[in-house]
Amino acid sequence: MVFGSVFNHKWCCNAYKFVKRIRENKIQGKIVVSQYQNFTQPEALKRLLQFTNIQLKMVVRGDFHAKGYLFKKGDNYNLIIGSSNLTASALCSNKEWNLKVVATKQGQLIFDTIREFRREFEDAELVTMEFIATYEEIYKAQKDFFYKAKHNKEEVLKKIIKPNSMQTEALRSLIELRMQNKNKALLISATGTGKTFLSAFDVKEFNPQKFLFVVHRTTIASDAMNSYRQVLGQDKVMGLYSGQQKAKKADFLFSTIQTIAMDDNLNQFDKQHFDYIVIDETHRAGAATYQKILNYFEPKFLLGMTATPERTDGFDIFSAFDYNIAYEIRLHRALEEELLCNFHYFGVTDITVEGKVLEENSLFNLLTADERVNNIIEKAEFYGCDNGCVRGLVFCSSVEESEKLASEFDRRGYRSISLSGKHDESVREEAISRLGSTEETEKIDYIFTVDIFNEGIDIPKVNQIIMLRPTQSAIIFVQQLGRGLRKAVDKEYVTVIDFIGNYNSSFLIPIALYGNTSYNKDTLRKLMRSGSNLIPGASTVDFDEISRERIFESIDQAKMQAKKDLVKDYELLKYKIGKNPMMMDFLEHGARDPQLYVDYSKSYFNFMADREVKMKNQLSMRAKKILELLSNEIANTKRIEEVIILQEIMKNGYTTRMAIKSIIFDKYKVVVSDDTLGSCVRNINFNFVTENENKKLISVREKYNLNMISEDNEELLYAQDLQESLKNKIFTVFF
Repeated sequence: MVFGSVFNHKWCCNAYKFVKRIRENKIQGKIVVSQYQNFTQPEALKRLLQFTNIQLKMVVRGDFHAKGYLFKKGDNYNLIIGSSNLTASALCSNKEWNLKVVATKQGQLIFDTIREFRREFEDAELVTMEFIATYEEIYKAQKDFFYKAKHNKEEVLKKIIKPNSMQTEALRSLIELRMQNKNKALLISATGTGKTFLSAFDVKEFNPQKFLFVVHRTTIASDAMNSYRQVLGQDKVMGLYSGQQKAKKADFLFSTIQTIAMDDNLNQFDKQHFDYIVIDETHRAGAATYQKILNYFEPKFLLGMTATPERTDGFDIFSAFDYNIAYEIRLHRALEEELLCNFHYFGVTDITVEGKVLEENSLFNLLTADERVNNIIEKAEFYGCDNGCVRGLVFCSSVEESEKLASEFDRRGYRSISLSGKHDESVREEAISRLGSTEETEKIDYIFTVDIFNEGIDIPKVNQIIMLRPTQSAIIFVQQLGRGLRKAVDKEYVTVIDFIGNYNSSFLIPIALYGNTSYNKDTLRKLMRSGSNLIPGASTVDFDEISRERIFESIDQAKMQAKKDLVKDYELLKYKIGKNPMMMDFLEHGARDPQLYVDYSKSYFNFMADREVKMKNQLSMRAKKILELLSNEIANTKRIEEVIILQEIMKNGYTTRMAIKSIIFDKYKVVVSDDTLGSCVRNINFNFVTENENKKLISVREKYNLNMISEDNEELLYAQDLQESLKNKIFTVFF
């Protein structure tokens, strides 16, 4: 039994997994909600009517305002009662007080609760589609009233635009960079977090006489100009510089890269004409047109903005901005700061068609078969959207699939359009406008596409995203997810339905969803088991049983230390920090697990020596062998005591058993025995390590005559091999 005064569709999304379990086990349930202040959402009621094993009623008279949950298992009852309404904010993020009581039916509290629930349930109205239709009119009337009041308030607030928390931090960083005489900076910020407004705030602070904003589409340039007008008012003369519109005399120009990069146009301006230049979508900066701009103009300050600097295609974007990262905010931080709307992700199994499991290279006829189309529509209807009026984006594997599925959806009553690279900007803009339209005759339900909406497009009203292609890039996954994360008036969340077939790269899904790019298999498994616990705010993640197993299988089979991937991430981090990265740099910047480099090359030094010419022949074969053994046997974090022993010897030239015991107890509250310390010393000297030689296991210490540390009563000291090796500065750096 569930009873609550306010009930919304976001709670439904959080409860899908629970309700699904109820349905599969044929468990009966009862829910009673209230018409209190008409806040209960009609769409949420519709969602629950899908479950025939749940009886749903609404209290329409009286003062019913209770909130609680009662679950029965065997003879025991679990009662959770308190202040939480049946809403995602109440159950996931608000500070609420609730009490859980476990008792039998004979307990007075349980007895009274059941009696009171039955009384309210009997008097309540049965919820049917006819009941919802009547209630929906009341709900919409009140909603329209509150919307008008809220809209009027927002119109007033628009006149007083202030930086949000993220923008305030970034602005402070930009000012500090300029105080250090830096004239370039890179802003890394997730889609929808207000990069354009942030740049406008900084331009207002800088107060340039002449300003240039460079984008890749005219519509984005126009939108940016409108945003700047909201921040700067009418003090500056602004104009577009794109196509036939060339307001050259304007103080603030908003230009497309295609127009400004043309020689005839570029030569109209002196190299130092602009005091401040903003390059939007800076990950494109490796292209010849962008290079032309960057190499020609000499502004007093240059700001680059991007959500995905990793998409450099071999171009070092970070060096182009002198490695000055002004600010970095990724998806999870943006969700924590409530800069984006919540999402509810459902990983569902793509069906078997004609007895064949859908794989990455499935035939076109399987991808567009009636059986699959019906399944997609069934899931889209089941998981729905926040308000029942779907505005969906569907990402497909190919243009042919996109066109065919759009046609099939349209034939089944869902007005749909397929867009691809062959459609010009005016066609795209018309489709986007129709997707967000409130006019029933104009509105479309879905836009089917391949990759053209991955970035640089703003469709705030999107409330459902369907993914019908294998995830082959965590970056693209986040970009496509980001199409639905922009906030909009009257939008509560976006529903994401990901159809997961038998794909080799499914392990990229948890990497993208949880924002963890370590590629550590144990970490990915833990994230998958965590469900929604590690997703910020009221957003949720749910996989059906088959898709979950497929992802676990993909994690098991994935080769996380493929050389091309290791090299790519090494080079990206090198670009980002402006130097050869060490293992700690990978951890500090949330990059790939550095142990994977050790697994591939036996030591991190070996990997770097293979990449960097200056590192070759810097160590003897014996020193390299010692580093390999240390990397795999000591620095593998299996016993922290061994690392601390070496750290203390490095720091002081010696240490004592008592000192090691004291350090470990103070830091980890663990008592270390003499036997354990003795075992640690023997392992540091590689007593337990063997190698296979001529089909026989032989001692590494004996084979190489190694002696790392020695003991003198209570003291632990350098032994000859370690002492000699540490004379080499390169060895010391990698030790």
